[in-house]
Amino acid sequence: MRWLRGLMWRGLPVVAVALAGAVTLGGCGPGGFSGLYNAPLPGGADLGDHPYGVTVHFADVLDLVPQASVKVNDVPVGRVDRIELAEDTRTAVVRLSVNGDVELPANAEAELRQSSLLGEKFVELRGPTGEAAAGRLADGAVIPVSRTNRNPEVEEVLGALSLLLNGGGVEQLRTITEELNAALAGNEVDIRAFLSRVDTVATELDAHKGEIIRAIDGLNRLSSTLVAQTDNLTTALDDLAPGLRVLTEQRDQLVGMLQSLDRLSRVAVDTVRQSRDELVANLRALEPTLRNLAAAGQNLPTALKILPTYPLPSAAGAVVKGDYANVRARLDLNLDAIYRNFADSSQPPFRVPTPDVGTAGAGPPAPALPLPAVDPPKLPDLSPPAPGATSGGPLGGLLGPLLGGR
Repeated sequence: MRWLRGLMWRGLPVVAVALAGAVTLGGCGPGGFSGLYNAPLPGGADLGDHPYGVTVHFADVLDLVPQASVKVNDVPVGRVDRIELAEDTRTAVVRLSVNGDVELPANAEAELRQSSLLGEKFVELRGPTGEAAAGRLADGAVIPVSRTNRNPEVEEVLGALSLLLNGGGVEQLRTITEELNAALAGNEVDIRAFLSRVDTVATELDAHKGEIIRAIDGLNRLSSTLVAQTDNLTTALDDLAPGLRVLTEQRDQLVGMLQSLDRLSRVAVDTVRQSRDELVANLRALEPTLRNLAAAGQNLPTALKILPTYPLPSAAGAVVKGDYANVRARLDLNLDAIYRNFADSSQPPFRVPTPDVGTAGAGPPAPALPLPAVDPPKLPDLSPPAPGATSGGPLGGLLGPLLGGR
């Protein structure tokens, strides 16, 4: 038994060397071992039975390595498979494998983060910020550089802090602090009132936020219109120079004209002031005339229409037709109407004498209406003219030719 145990101990190095040689030989052949990056690490994310691949483009991957974690809300959901250089040699291409049960929008974003201050890098996937989620992230999806980002590294933060401390930034901060203390000391009440007014102004501005936005939009449209009319504005400004030159040359005349207008205005004001009472009296005297003109509003246009056609009215065109005239006359012999016309006229009334009946109890006699004195008409002389005499009566001139006279 002792020799068998010694043989076993002496054989262990041989077996180890044989295994190392087998691994080395296997890695040299096709499909063999290609490095520790491809070796599965314990404690990684569960990819499930049907994982899907996602390609992410980063502007800088820092020291991200394959087999790094892919997380959603700090929960591992996948791993980094490969990290390659893009064809444009400006971005890095990171290929991920994500658990098939994890649902992400098609416009998801990717960020390179660090697990702790000195921890490992990992890729975090999250929904879009500033826009609505759309679709679903599927196998073969690509997240462009515009939707990727990275957190600052510890070295960058410490470098910025070193620049602040060593570049004199602290001294400037000290000066600023001392000046602020000197400005605020003893003015606490005024500063508090100022802050209160600032708060009031901010509240008012927030209440009028809609109007401010509309004003800004209006300015934007105005600027767009001005930009569209740039050529016209340039032409107008170029053509404005000759006009300004003419105004400059005629400056003395323009100044003299304005001075004359000033003197004229002073004279006019003085004249109106001195004749104020007479002007008011004239306007009051003009009031009845204007009132009557307003009352004759419809008759005045008719009269003005007839006035240019004097002495012939505008209806004369319908009467005179060439060398003859049409006349339409109506003779009303209604005695009742004639009597009413005489009674309603402005002439003194007349009465018709009635006989005195003299019957007792018949009442007072009817009033006598005086009749106007009417001279009997002169009848024409119808006697034949003497022999050798010319026909001259009222009818002689008219009937002479008919009776053969001259």
